[in-house]
Amino acid sequence: MNKRIKLLACGLVSIASWLGGAQASAESRNVWLDEIKSNGCYVQDWGAPQVNRSVVGTPLSIGGKRFERGIGGHAISRMLFDLGGKAQKVEGLVGSDDANLFATNLEFKIIGDGRELWRSGVMTRGDAARPFEVDLTGVDKVLLLIDMCDDEFMYDHGDWAEVKFTTDGSDVKAIPVWPAAVKKESYILTPASPAKPLINNPAVFGATPGADFLWSVMASGERPMTFDAKGLPKGLKIDRNTGVISGAVKMAGDYKVTLIAKNDSGVDKKEVVIKIGDRISLTPIMGWSSWNCWRFGASDEILRRTTDIMHEKLHPYGWTYVSVDDGWEAPSRDDDGVLHGNERWPDMKALTDYMHSKGMKFGLYSSPGPTTCGNFIASYQHEDIDAKTWADWGVDYLKYDYCSHTKVEKDSSEGSIREPYDKMRAALDSAGRDIVYCVGYGAPRVWVWGAEAGGNHWRTTCDITDHWNVVQAIGNCQDVCAPATAPGRFNDPDMMVVGEVGGGWGAPKHPTLLTPDEQYAHVSLWAILSAPLLLGCDVERLDDFTLSLLTNREVIAVDQDELCAPATKKVVDNGQIWYKPLADGSVALGCFNMDPYFVLWNQDDGEAMQHRDYGFTVNLRDLGFDGEVTVRDIWRNADIMTTAAESFDVAVPYHGVKLLKITPKSK
Repeated sequence: MNKRIKLLACGLVSIASWLGGAQASAESRNVWLDEIKSNGCYVQDWGAPQVNRSVVGTPLSIGGKRFERGIGGHAISRMLFDLGGKAQKVEGLVGSDDANLFATNLEFKIIGDGRELWRSGVMTRGDAARPFEVDLTGVDKVLLLIDMCDDEFMYDHGDWAEVKFTTDGSDVKAIPVWPAAVKKESYILTPASPAKPLINNPAVFGATPGADFLWSVMASGERPMTFDAKGLPKGLKIDRNTGVISGAVKMAGDYKVTLIAKNDSGVDKKEVVIKIGDRISLTPIMGWSSWNCWRFGASDEILRRTTDIMHEKLHPYGWTYVSVDDGWEAPSRDDDGVLHGNERWPDMKALTDYMHSKGMKFGLYSSPGPTTCGNFIASYQHEDIDAKTWADWGVDYLKYDYCSHTKVEKDSSEGSIREPYDKMRAALDSAGRDIVYCVGYGAPRVWVWGAEAGGNHWRTTCDITDHWNVVQAIGNCQDVCAPATAPGRFNDPDMMVVGEVGGGWGAPKHPTLLTPDEQYAHVSLWAILSAPLLLGCDVERLDDFTLSLLTNREVIAVDQDELCAPATKKVVDNGQIWYKPLADGSVALGCFNMDPYFVLWNQDDGEAMQHRDYGFTVNLRDLGFDGEVTVRDIWRNADIMTTAAESFDVAVPYHGVKLLKITPKSK
């Protein structure tokens, strides 16, 4: 009897234990990553995270293996989730998506409450998917991060495959990675331009012997204004009413010239050097491109109107190029193989003549593959005839995007990628015209070989948009390619997104989404980087604030400094400090409140943090100064201090900048 009672008791305990386990199992829940509503909370620096497909719309595929569910992203990608301490684990697989055209590095990280819980290690295309299972016990918020590894920004498509959270039955909610931007009123720092002339040309200008020469005396101040240039080499002449210098110089050499501008309020003179030799574009080009505003809809009429406005409002400060991007091409070549403009471009030669009469220059777009990025006819197997046609038209600038060449190249080696750019460089040289050459969008690690391929500048990143995360991500990675910077050799982080933009990425035209402080930071960083300054906005709708961003002669002088020294980045507590030496022995330095890996762990601080200033310490000894220096606020065109201390502090607004020029007192 006692034995039966014991057996019954054991059975009851076993049943109770089983029921308890079943109840616990019933209370737990699997929450699949692809089923969580993003609610616009994810932040990604190229494209948008895609559900159950790669970021470019193809099936999820890692190392040759397909996955039915997951999220396709692109570095830098951030997805933040509120767990409330009720999750047990997260598990799944990660890897570089097979849709990447080239093998670049990326890394996956899982971060809980600001602490790293797991990392995949560096991965590249072709690697097998790496599994993970991470304990989330007690974790309040968790971040799924795809890191770009600071090597390449173009081909970092990465997948979170078959990822699921296990919770105690609770839901998993996506929450904002970044706070919603607080609207702030614009404010103008650029001083009003005086009535008297101020010449804004860079100190050097390059052309090749015998080539058509076109430059202007570019001076701000009240019109009418007359111009002169003393010491011009043989073959050049100046139009004293327009300031346009034209002709051709046969003899190579460095020619010192004095530019002169005069009006009723005064006169200004500037010494410059015209270098006739084997290099052009000795400082970064400044101009405008149609893409970010007009997409495929630009026309002869639009470019003429743009030219007029640029000439009146911006050319006095150095802005010279007006370019059409993709979509100008006729549907087919003629019987001689010439590619003409379509119905919106009836006479390219007449258009360039119109621009040249004002001292402005014309830019054009093509690609080395069979078709352009927009699927129009490109220059593949027609390089020589296209270069000759463009020279006959008077084209001054070529943007040559990589699109579609992958369809015809023999492999993805650096040599195969570079080959079409060498070919077009040779064609341009044979055409006998000075054409600034942009080795365009899409070619990986182009800063390594772009100069050898004859490029004057080269696109280092994917396309920009007017989102701060994209702007700062593009800027942040420019230190990787900065050492390639030199006169006539520039990294191009893409067009500036100030003013009214949007058409290029399929959005209606709209005022830039960047806050005023972000716009100051954007323009400042591009200037320190010696980047080509190319606008993409509707210049017919320039407001006073945008115009002030584009007409600050001291900011422009930082970009146009003839030393063209590589910029250096230093990461500090509240952001980044970027700086470069200038030709006069001073240093241009920017303190930027920017962090591409920022995460809003404290969700209650999103608004308040945008009204704070952030402290930076500038260490003068680290910059090579030993003694008294003058510190100048570049945007305000005003000296703010003289100091012999080892360092000084500045305050920077949220997502803003303090742009400074530091000059030894003896200078």
